[in-house]
Amino acid sequence: MRIHYLLSLVVLSGAANIAPAQQKKLNVLIISGDDHAPYVMGCYGNKQVRTPNLDRLAAGGVRFNRAYCTSPVCTPSRQAIITGKYPRTIGVTQLRTALPEAEDTIAEMLARAGYVTGAIGKMHFNSNLKHGFQVRLDNPDHKKWLEARGRKPIPKGVETQPQWRPFKDHARVWLNSQALPFGLCDADMPGTYFAQEAIRFLQSNKNQPFFLMVNFTEPHSPFHFPVEFRGRHDPGKFAVPKVGPEGDWQVPAIFRDLGDAEKQGIIAAYHTSVEFLDRNVALVLAELERLGLADNTLVIYLGDHGYCLGHHGRFEKHSMWEVAIRAPLLVRMPGRVPAKKSSDALVSFVDLVPTILDFTQQPIPKSVQGKSLEPLLSGKTAKHYDHVFIEYSENEEAAVRTPKWAFFYGTGKRERQDGYTTGKPLPGRTVKLYDMDKDSEQTTNLAERPEHAELVADLTRLLVEHLRRTARQPELLPGVDDVHVFLDAALKPRDLK
Repeated sequence: MRIHYLLSLVVLSGAANIAPAQQKKLNVLIISGDDHAPYVMGCYGNKQVRTPNLDRLAAGGVRFNRAYCTSPVCTPSRQAIITGKYPRTIGVTQLRTALPEAEDTIAEMLARAGYVTGAIGKMHFNSNLKHGFQVRLDNPDHKKWLEARGRKPIPKGVETQPQWRPFKDHARVWLNSQALPFGLCDADMPGTYFAQEAIRFLQSNKNQPFFLMVNFTEPHSPFHFPVEFRGRHDPGKFAVPKVGPEGDWQVPAIFRDLGDAEKQGIIAAYHTSVEFLDRNVALVLAELERLGLADNTLVIYLGDHGYCLGHHGRFEKHSMWEVAIRAPLLVRMPGRVPAKKSSDALVSFVDLVPTILDFTQQPIPKSVQGKSLEPLLSGKTAKHYDHVFIEYSENEEAAVRTPKWAFFYGTGKRERQDGYTTGKPLPGRTVKLYDMDKDSEQTTNLAERPEHAELVADLTRLLVEHLRRTARQPELLPGVDDVHVFLDAALKPRDLK
């Protein structure tokens, strides 16, 4: 009896007194929104959108105010997130490129450490490979499920979105300017299905360490939401961003004849889709709590990049504008990450792999190009990078972001194939510099002003060094005697085929 009593005291004394080798491994849950910009979240200051669940997640940990994607397009950004390497290094810089089988992902790293791994929703592998995710579900699985189950009838008289045909229909149609719901009830929606499958994964693996990614497709155009969410926003209540001279000349032709009322409808549809996303995030997090797993799970929420909602005349990403490259990033880990904190440190999405490995006490491969956020998250430091890099190969452009400055370089020589041409002659080399402390809307280009010549040269040099350092085959690049010749060569698409 005495022995049993003493053993019970040891158990009741808490996990802090258990040897690290005996403690249960930390779980990892990543949830992402597709094209979700931080400025359409309550925790980032938006007063019109209702995102109580994401706001609650932010309040439980650290909100990053200066988190940047590596590329403002889905595939390169997502593959950088799961490899911890820049798009050019892994040979994935465009939308349809497949992630090479040889690239090591965070799922493979954690699977080798004994984790059960799952990916539910959009991954953009562009192949049938699973890249270390033992459980893999996506839209085809939802379609099969729905066909077997049958759809619930939609109320009579409810108008729904037509088939999504981007660049074939007018932009007002495929951008859902009427703020129409998708043609399904809530229970039948892909987002709801993904949330329920994530819940099943948690239930099945509650007694073993897991790594789960839940990647919702909201709020990507045409901004899906179920019929029950229709009418949540009055389009007339939304302001349309003004387009200044810095943006007007490069507005894609497909957006030029959108009227203000149509733009307001698009913005309303996006906000509604974000609210549907928020509800599905809540389902997953609630189950994590119900199963008693929240205190032992590192939770990360992010958008794969930002999105322009009329900013600079655009309704998409695919550019170096701040609203397209800055993304939401929320991190919660009770006991290791303080609650109700925000960070203005510059961080990049290549930092997520080393952060996860750091928290799960796994070795960080030398090939990983990011840097763990653990010192920021634990409060050991307030600074991370002096600058971050972003690129968009399709338009042969790249950016350097510092705490104060936003610097763009573009060759201006490529006729882009992504549907967002301006209909105007190619501009040739473009260099832009914005003082983000004084000009957050990026209306005044300072790159040509003599007093900034040295700064432009320094930022150009940083970009050159980054592109050479992260090139998959640096031997194919020219020397840097002429930085413009080098940049023009380095920024061309160099995807693996």
